Amino acid sequence: MVSAITEGVKVSVEVTYQPEFSSPHQQHFVFTYKVNIENNSPHTIQLLRRKWEIFDAGDEMKIVEGDGVVGQQPILEPGGSHQYISGCNLKSGLGKMRGSYIMEKIQDGKIFQVTIPEFQMISQIFNN
Repeated sequence: MVSAITEGVKVSVEVTYQPEFSSPHQQHFVFTYKVNIENNSPHTIQLLRRKWEIFDAGDEMKIVEGDGVVGQQPILEPGGSHQYISGCNLKSGLGKMRGSYIMEKIQDGKIFQVTIPEFQMISQIFNN
């Protein structure tokens, strides 16, 4: 698990290779990642947008952007947290992801960026 803290917001990510959904001989490797966002700031915040940079050893870097996370734009009170699970497919069994969230402080409308720490995606073929 990797973590990063930005302006009191802690983002932790844990990644898992999914061999039962992968087909290495067809260059299809599936990974899931569980993200936990903790609001340790004194402000109520809302996650508005996400941006991911996806690096695949067998392909070019991809950028994925959009509103919220898995269809939600959660509001986190001070001390609150939000957890979700998502996934990524790679052509190789080796890659990494990193990114950022755009957040808003509800009280004053201030927009700020929160770092999503870089994490590795390594399939079993590289671990044997």
